[in-house]
Formats: sequence, structure tokens, C-alpha cells
Amino acid sequence: MMTKQEIREFIAKNVAEEFEDGWLVNLGAGIPTHVANHIPDDKLVMTHVEAGLIGCGPLAERGHYDYTLVDASTRPTTKTYDAVCFESPMSFGIIRGGHLDVTVLGALQVDQEGSMANWIIPGKSLQGVGGAMDLCVGAKKVIVAMEHTTKDGKSKIVKKCDMPLTCFKEVNTIITELAILDVTDHGLQLRALAPGISAEEVQKKTEAEIIIPETIQHMVELQED
Repeated sequence: MMTKQEIREFIAKNVAEEFEDGWLVNLGAGIPTHVANHIPDDKLVMTHVEAGLIGCGPLAERGHYDYTLVDASTRPTTKTYDAVCFESPMSFGIIRGGHLDVTVLGALQVDQEGSMANWIIPGKSLQGVGGAMDLCVGAKKVIVAMEHTTKDGKSKIVKKCDMPLTCFKEVNTIITELAILDVTDHGLQLRALAPGISAEEVQKKTEAEIIIPETIQHMVELQED
């Protein structure tokens, strides 16, 4: 059984495998911030941080923190040799102008039509939706990186979101510690399974109905990094 940290890194690694050479990708808060640690060396991928950075590298090592350089989760990070920093209006110009190839976001719920809720739990205080709503409609592709269930085992992949929405029918792919699912016109289709996980187990832990194809891929194992 994987630890909490291993689960996050496993999901992040499989997200990184989705990227194509030359892409500009946005990494949101939470699990998405770990994706920079797993981008393959043979791919030229530029990482964008909403606060105003292109060229976000792996998380900074303890003792080498620069608190003026943080990721979307406000944790000290590093930057690539060709990184560039800029003000917030330019960052959102990149987002809203359709220049991002993909955004990777965490979520509280995703439904079978690709709608997502990720900014507030009813009854709890939060500052606001932030830039996620801009990212969902501005990026060419939206990947959700999250754990498959809540702490009490409730499915986060649902038939219909009942939390306040961040976006409506914008999510393309969901990557969890159990599976990779693609949002299609016909519903959620299983694309890949984690090692030791069956399609039946994924369906059992998923409220939404899943389309199970004849051929299913395997998710990339963490130790292969």
C-alpha cells in the first residue's frame, strides 16, 4: 500500500506522462505542484504558475529555500535556467488568451460530464474561486489530478456535482491513484489502471458509471522514475 506522499507522487508522475514536447502547462495547487518533479528529461515542457512564472522547476530542497519564489501552493520552488517572471496581468493574459496547452488542477468533485468543483466546501470559509475558473476555460486541455475518494471513502467522481462549480463541462481527463479516465461524449471512459487495480474495483469506488473498453492501458509505476 502506498503512503500518502507516494500516492501524490504516483498521480503526479502519470500526469507528467500526458505532456507533449513543446507544451506550455499550468500547474495548480495541491497534487499538481508535484508534477514538475516528474517531467521526463526528453521532453521540452514549459511550466506556468498563475502568480507569474514560466519555468517552474522541482520543489526546493530544505536549506535552499527562496521565499520570493513559490509555486501555486505557496511552497518554495526552483526555476529553470530559462525561467521568466512577470506581473499578474500578463499571467492572466496568457491564461485567458488561450496560450496554455493544458492546465492541471486539483478537485473536490468531478462529474461524468466534465464539470468540476474545487474551490469551496459548503459551510466552510474560503477566500474565493481564484484563477481556476479562468484556467478551465482558457487552457486547451484540463486535467484533474486528485485522490479517487474522500477521507471517508466517498467517491469524488460523481454523476452530478453537488458542490459550487468551478467550471461546466470543461474537464478532459481525470487522473487518480486508481485509474486514468477520459471524459467523452458518451461518458467517462477508463483508459488506464494502476498496478494491481481492476476495472471492477474502480467502478465500485466510483459513483459515476464508467465505460470499460476491451483494451486498457497500465499507469506508469512510481519506481520507474
